[in-house]
Amino acid sequence: MSAASQQITSAPAPAQNSARRVIFASFIGTAIEFYDFYVYATAAALVIGSVFFPHDSPTAQALSAFVTFGIAFIARPVGAFLFGHFGDRIGRKSTLVLSLLVMGVATTLIGFLPGYDSIGAAAPVLLCVLRFAQGIGLGGEWGGAALLATEYAPPGKRGRYGMFPQLGPSVGFLMANGLFLALALSLSDEQFKSWGWRIPFIFSTVLVVLGLYVRLKIAETPVFAAALEKRERVKVPAVTLFRHHWRPVMLGSVAMIVCYTLFYIATVFSLSYGVGTLHIPRQEFLALLCLAVVFMALATPFSAIASDRFGRRPVLIAGTLAAIAAGFTMQPLFGSGNMAAIALFLIIFLFLMGVTFAPMGALLPELFPTSVRYTGAGVSYNIGGILGASVAPYIAQLLAQRGGLGYVGAYVSVAAALSLGAVLCMRETRHDSLQQP
Repeated sequence: MSAASQQITSAPAPAQNSARRVIFASFIGTAIEFYDFYVYATAAALVIGSVFFPHDSPTAQALSAFVTFGIAFIARPVGAFLFGHFGDRIGRKSTLVLSLLVMGVATTLIGFLPGYDSIGAAAPVLLCVLRFAQGIGLGGEWGGAALLATEYAPPGKRGRYGMFPQLGPSVGFLMANGLFLALALSLSDEQFKSWGWRIPFIFSTVLVVLGLYVRLKIAETPVFAAALEKRERVKVPAVTLFRHHWRPVMLGSVAMIVCYTLFYIATVFSLSYGVGTLHIPRQEFLALLCLAVVFMALATPFSAIASDRFGRRPVLIAGTLAAIAAGFTMQPLFGSGNMAAIALFLIIFLFLMGVTFAPMGALLPELFPTSVRYTGAGVSYNIGGILGASVAPYIAQLLAQRGGLGYVGAYVSVAAALSLGAVLCMRETRHDSLQQP
């Protein structure tokens, strides 16, 4: 029997019950965190530009909104370093409670923030500050949630356990877009732009209270508890990480690019382009996105289980190759303006997002030893966000203006090819023990 199995088997009964709660907490926490993040992404595509920026040109307003969207991705590695330090030094549980609180407070305050017409230039400045705070909170979230799940996983099932935080984004997106869709159906355009868009931000308060209630009841992971007993913590995890583990950080970051690019091109850019350029009614496009995200959710357990059976690398290689090919479908499907073709395009992109994203819940924690695992997994995940998502809607908007959707599709294919190269340079990790110091 492996050391990981012995650790879980020998745990007392309360810890076993806590393991089940932790799995749920890793899911519900990421669902809430990503709800907050996607609320802003959807609002950026629909209304943020006109509320907070004074440009006369709708295109200039959209570009400004996408710049604020990217700010949070710059902040996310900062959050990964900050929360990773305490997660590796103090513990996973308390750090995750704080990250959820930071994210929720920032999201709620955006809902109450006056627009440019009310307070002038202070509006976009405060928006950028709150957006940065959102990034800080989310930067500390994913790594800890993935560790909660995988450090409790029995041997051979880390992919299955790691899929729970990976399901959070799908559910968070459905909650965010579902609420925006309900508002689009029940409010006039004037009501939505005046005050309706603020409701999803303010509603975050309710979800954060729920998330805090769940997370305050969880126990520390057995792997980290064992590391505490053996005094295996390092003084400054970030220094140790880049001194001894810089290669897996870089490979993990580049491997994440395909996930982010697929998702944010299919959601943020496509929503903006579909409503603004193709003149598809907002509620219809939001409904298409909700449908497509269901396929992303369905792909997640399929891919996670396959990664336990066949390995992380084979699943990711197949997913990235398919993503390279998918880039060539953007012009003929999305550019057609046909609703069925657009739905197929969104389903392909988001299904492949689920395929490439699901194994990361196990893979990134497996790349690092216990003493720097929170920091390493979080930093890799969030640097990947900068490379794959922070500027993706902005670049896609420019490419679409200057060369058309074919150029945007090529951009997606190049991003997928970069991730493929990183995965090919990795070793297989599914049989590695997490009981490393």
